[in-house]
Amino acid sequence: MAETVLIVDDDPAHRRHLDGVIQGLGYQTIAVESGDKAVSLLMRPQAAAVDAIVLDLVMPDLDGLGVLARMREQNLRIPVIVQAANGGIDNIASAMRTGATDFVIKPATLERLQVSLRNAFRMKSLADRVQRLNDRREDFLSLSDVITNSPAMQSVLQAAQKAAASVIPVLIEGEPGAGKELIARAIHGSGKRHDKPFVVIDSRNLLDNAIAPLLFGGRSQAFADDRKVQGHKLFETDGRTILLKDIGALPASAQLHLLEVCQRADELQTGELPGNVRIICTTIDDMLAEVKAKRFREDLFYRLDVFRISVPPLRARSEDIPRLAQHFLTRFAAEDDKRIRFIDEDALGLLQAYHWPGNVRQLKNAIHRAVRSAKADRIGIDAFSQIAAHFDSCPQPAENLIEPAPPLAVDRRDLHEAVSPEAMSAAASALPLTDASGEVRPLADIERDAILFAISHYRGQMSEVARKLKIGRSTLYRKLDALQMHGT
Repeated sequence: MAETVLIVDDDPAHRRHLDGVIQGLGYQTIAVESGDKAVSLLMRPQAAAVDAIVLDLVMPDLDGLGVLARMREQNLRIPVIVQAANGGIDNIASAMRTGATDFVIKPATLERLQVSLRNAFRMKSLADRVQRLNDRREDFLSLSDVITNSPAMQSVLQAAQKAAASVIPVLIEGEPGAGKELIARAIHGSGKRHDKPFVVIDSRNLLDNAIAPLLFGGRSQAFADDRKVQGHKLFETDGRTILLKDIGALPASAQLHLLEVCQRADELQTGELPGNVRIICTTIDDMLAEVKAKRFREDLFYRLDVFRISVPPLRARSEDIPRLAQHFLTRFAAEDDKRIRFIDEDALGLLQAYHWPGNVRQLKNAIHRAVRSAKADRIGIDAFSQIAAHFDSCPQPAENLIEPAPPLAVDRRDLHEAVSPEAMSAAASALPLTDASGEVRPLADIERDAILFAISHYRGQMSEVARKLKIGRSTLYRKLDALQMHGT
């Protein structure tokens, strides 16, 4: 698949010239006439299709340096070849400081442009490899690396920033797959101990008295002598952070051992013995209910629940889905050496409409499967057949849409098969605005009937249904999802 070059030049003649020259070199092109349009394009998911940029330095409104600055703010690592009629040293220095990878004088010769593009693509390939390695080094993660546009996550990040500035115990709660461990790693990576070890322990594996060997290298007898506490691995590695996952699953005997650890840590704060270890816990349980049911020690819970952070599920922050999906796409495409650029708008609409019971982990796995099976340079809606099946199993309407419709019953039949031709004809001629008692029907019921009729009329072609109803496809899916969730 040929690389794609974004051409940004306000001179139409020179823009057409560059377009022809670069295409002649065997590359695909996208041409825009202003810095503002370039930034707008780069902020959309289609930015993944751009492999290099040829950028005019002098333009009205947003100039080349402004575009470079915006790219740096958004952490866009696309190689940029800056071009300008004036090749003064100040222009070159300014462009390079702002993030350009090369500089050519207008009009650039064919040979010069070819060399610059070749070097740019090599640089991008190297950067992708480095990024791939960095993605695997999860310990080196800060709060600025958390991908979100959601207001629901802003309070999480603010609380996490406060937690990173201290050493107090943190309890992170949330549904499975919502990103609790990610937040824990980001807290560690944003604090003063970012260069210290980050140790993850699954509480479900701490059976009976196993917590002492896991935390202290088998020296559980050290508890019997305060002077031997300093021999524990917990205190040998000064500054480390220990993440206890699913703390609600910790067995009762292990809870007692952990309580003793916390008590010893309190004593160490007096300065009598060296040591400075932080504990962060995650949970999917309602810990107060676990305490009330006597399944979790109350004294231990209040030692761990010093600073609590609640991570919202993905369905509560659907605006994060496009960026998360693009992040996973870029990562897995690099790992599999595939040139997959972006996800189609229809597919993104489907992903945003889905309720994601498995949260971010499920989205990640869905993108990974789509990348593995992809044959083209983009991922379409057909790559998410399991998710689409959720919407294809539709509610069954009343037999006659003219009469007030009863509550919807969820079944597994297609909507366009569930509505009879007679009902379609009747609904087309007279959609009722009043119910049997003469009262005006709720707007939601009228909208439901209109959507059901449209799906039947266009035989389940969802793109056509959305187009004729003049709503976005993602909006249509969300409305269908609401019909199902409120069905009986």
